[in-house]
Amino acid sequence: MKTDHKLMSLFKTGPGRSIFDVAVIAAGFLVLLPILGINRTTDFMIFCVFVLGFNLLYGFMGRLSFGHMLYLGTGAYAITLFSEHVSQNPLLAVLAGILAGALIGVILGPIIVRTTGACFALINLAFDQVGYFLVLVAFSKYTGGEDGMSAYFSKMGFLDFGQKPVMFGFALFCLLLTFYVLKKFTSSPYGVLIKSIKENETRVKFLGYNTFTYKWITFIISTSIAAFAGALSILNYGYVTPSFIDPSRAVEVIFAALIGGSGSLYGAIIGGVLYMAISNYLASYISRWEMFLGIALLICVFRFRSGIWGFVADKLKLRAAA
Repeated sequence: MKTDHKLMSLFKTGPGRSIFDVAVIAAGFLVLLPILGINRTTDFMIFCVFVLGFNLLYGFMGRLSFGHMLYLGTGAYAITLFSEHVSQNPLLAVLAGILAGALIGVILGPIIVRTTGACFALINLAFDQVGYFLVLVAFSKYTGGEDGMSAYFSKMGFLDFGQKPVMFGFALFCLLLTFYVLKKFTSSPYGVLIKSIKENETRVKFLGYNTFTYKWITFIISTSIAAFAGALSILNYGYVTPSFIDPSRAVEVIFAALIGGSGSLYGAIIGGVLYMAISNYLASYISRWEMFLGIALLICVFRFRSGIWGFVADKLKLRAAA
């Protein structure tokens, strides 16, 4: 009995739990595959990677960004330009997209993370607007301006990303890897620290921690994951346009995080799937589908304060305690 208890304890809190979470997410998307089709399911998974990156910054560290499209677009344009001017190796191109996201986080981070609240949200939006102008006008000779540009990638043995099943499998692997890494990251002492910064940064400083460094590192990780999602999108679509960096689309990831439940990795997945389902399917039948998105957000704000996953988790805890 003691051995069984130890095994169950390990499953709840240790490596077994992380593996279980990954298996549940994989099973969920495999169930969605015949319902949504392979193209849309792949799109859903890539968007969920983007939401996971945003949720690390907003849900765990408490910093709302209105300009996260900048980092998605950075990865999208970086992988496209890399494939055109350097190499068409798809894996190297994706890596270039991630590094570009990390680089912009390193450059902008010292400026952005010094701010809080509305200032943090708006300064991200301001930089996003600058980036949008650069790709649309200033550097249109290299980015294609409004027309965008195509990306071409070579085959690597069985890795032919032009084949939809291969792209689906790779996107699923990337989503599960991102989730697993963030699960470990947010459960570590570092993750506890960034949650503490969200709750009360002054007390964390009082304990002797350099909160600026931790916020900067977390910001870089968030921008890198967002750029990763942008790179995967181009690997899937094969072209990039300024819509990947359009500031008006910043609301998408914010809605997804709020609906699913900020501060929860499962919430990010659920919110990403729900937002994509609403925007893909309601838009086909209702011209003013954004109204229903607003209604869903209002319901979450007044009825599900911690998002759908937070509400479900609370109910499960109450049942377990009963």
